Amino acid sequence: MAVHLSGVFFSKASISPPIIQHRRRPPLTVVAAASAAPPPSLPPTIQTVGGKSASWYGNSDMNSSNSMVSFEEEYDWADLETDLYHWTKSLRPVQWYPGHIGKTERELKEQLKLMDVVIEVRDGRIPMSTSHPLMDSWLGNRKRILVLNREDMISTADRNAWADYYGRQGIKVVFSNGQLGMGSMKLGRLAKSVAAEVNMKRRARGLLPRAVRAGIVGYPNVGKSSLINRLLKRRMCPAAPRPGVTRSLKWVRFGSDLELLDSPGIIPMRMSDQSAAIKLAICDDIGEKSYDFTDVAGVFVQMLSKLPEANNNVLWERYKIDTDGRCGRTFVHKLAIELFNGDEHQAAFRILSDFRKGRLGKIALERPPVQSRVI
Repeated sequence: MAVHLSGVFFSKASISPPIIQHRRRPPLTVVAAASAAPPPSLPPTIQTVGGKSASWYGNSDMNSSNSMVSFEEEYDWADLETDLYHWTKSLRPVQWYPGHIGKTERELKEQLKLMDVVIEVRDGRIPMSTSHPLMDSWLGNRKRILVLNREDMISTADRNAWADYYGRQGIKVVFSNGQLGMGSMKLGRLAKSVAAEVNMKRRARGLLPRAVRAGIVGYPNVGKSSLINRLLKRRMCPAAPRPGVTRSLKWVRFGSDLELLDSPGIIPMRMSDQSAAIKLAICDDIGEKSYDFTDVAGVFVQMLSKLPEANNNVLWERYKIDTDGRCGRTFVHKLAIELFNGDEHQAAFRILSDFRKGRLGKIALERPPVQSRVI
């Protein structure tokens, strides 16, 4: 078990923070059309097009404008997905499918047939990667409320982008913080309004009203149980900041008109998208036995060199270690020498733990797929 060391990191007055610059993307092409109709909604997948591969040890293309605002507007997140694909090709595949998940998946599919509404919880830092590829087929035409948890760990721009993206698809989105309870009241009101609609239709058919059944589903460790506890204002479901705590289905009552089903996290039996798998590992949404900490931390450091809201200055501000144009495993090794007597596992754990606890700032690892603007 890695040991977390707190306190002030070593300061080096003789070293000045590096100036990290990003490359500019060409401006988005605006396509003229005769009709002003809005573009069709895209399926919830990340488009992996364009971009350049980067070296595992960094020192790749990092030149661009210093303007963070203009860069964020032009930044092509699809390039990052392409880079991730190249970075992960040589790594040990991330796979995790404990026995209880297979059993839960079978039971959950049976319970979903009885659901009036499904509340799907995702990690707000990686909404695409925490979307189960079979969820749409399981839900069918059932009402869905999408909860993007950990809203405190992403920026306002990120929240606005996702709200707009899902709003165009007609999906109701609630941003929440399961630990502090933010968003739980809004979710409660929304769930009860859906329950009222269901019973209104029952009365129209001459049926008596009943408690509406809502299932709360999602990947491991995205905050499902914590959200239920906040809704109920008491600890009814076991919750902890690690995957695999909830291992069985559990019904709980929310008032007189709503029943909630807490379920263990479900993931695909095989993670074919290793870019998504790496992001699950970075965000602690998959069992830690499934990945190598040093590999995952190295990929995360390389992602920071590309993200408009982060860049390597984040690493300097936190660790006071000059990246010197290098990233990935090289930076992990350098941090291990400086703080952990050469123990790269401890250094990797520190980097990932700092990100997971918000010590590196508000950093999202995904944005909605880019859609062509039509005028």
